[in-house]
Amino acid sequence: MTEQRVIVLASASPARRGLLKSAGLDPKVIVSGVDEDAITADTPGELARVLAEAKAAVVAGQLRDGALVIGCDSVLDLDGEALGKPADAEEAAARWKAMRGRTGVLRTGHCVIDTANGRQVSATASTTVRFGNPDDAEIAAYVASGEPLQVAGAFTLDGLSAPFIDGIDGDHGNVLGLSLPLLRRLLADLGVRITDLWA
Repeated sequence: MTEQRVIVLASASPARRGLLKSAGLDPKVIVSGVDEDAITADTPGELARVLAEAKAAVVAGQLRDGALVIGCDSVLDLDGEALGKPADAEEAAARWKAMRGRTGVLRTGHCVIDTANGRQVSATASTTVRFGNPDDAEIAAYVASGEPLQVAGAFTLDGLSAPFIDGIDGDHGNVLGLSLPLLRRLLADLGVRITDLWA
């Protein structure tokens, strides 16, 4: 029997923690405090990966117990522009009016650092999102709920905006904030089986 590894999620996202728990993992949560606005990259996918790496690195730097640190960050790629959380209600409403009836790509960067040996792996998962056509009143009601201000891309698949998403192509979990299939592959790259991490 191998010793149970400590898993640390470098994110305050309840959705990411929930995905890990549903997959049999029991992560500790340590928020990185990284200033996301201070980090730039050439493409939305690269930005998501670099942000994930930064978050994981900050948290891994605080640990000395052989933990596996998972950092993630999501952005919505709309016409090559990276859209994170909207700054305010006005921006959220304008964003929804721009997105409706269109297709975007939710890109989530993933980084795993093994603090036992300092090894790090990272990659980005992408899922296509087909937005529906909510009318102005529906958008106003959704923005008034406050939900879009808390999430990358100003929407969720598992919340109030679910009726406004016509469909996705790709990994559902990735849109929620973490791709479990990608995480399994990254862990394997570090020589760790995800089944050995089951709580």
